[in-house]
Amino acid sequence: MQQPDPNNEATFREIRVPSTLKCCKEPEAALMSDLQSHNFGQDAIFAIKLAYEEAMTNAVKHGNCNDQNKSVTVRFAVDDQKAVVVVRDEGCGFSPDQVPDPTSPERLPLPNGRGIMLMRAYMDEVYYRAGGREVYFMKRNK
Repeated sequence: MQQPDPNNEATFREIRVPSTLKCCKEPEAALMSDLQSHNFGQDAIFAIKLAYEEAMTNAVKHGNCNDQNKSVTVRFAVDDQKAVVVVRDEGCGFSPDQVPDPTSPERLPLPNGRGIMLMRAYMDEVYYRAGGREVYFMKRNK
């Protein structure tokens, strides 16, 4: 089997899990192990874990509407320079431009709605693909 290469999505490691937050821990553990083996610093590991958790929460809750009969697919590759993660749900998708601004005065008191903003703040790149059913994010190892 070819070594996963962050520059070639065809080589990414893939883990498909049932659409529950508990099941999200398996791909997370594998991703964290790869980050440590490639000497990512604690700040980068924190950032990637935060983005991963937000992406998985959005996939399970919003994409798959907590339907345990659906799956979430996680694909990732890590090398010494960068980590790339792709999370895909089986929902109908969404338009990130239509998500309300979590920093607007009326949204500030709400306890949710900041996931996309956090992912964009902590990652070097964040893209939504497949009509919003898939999020791609990348972090460089500094």
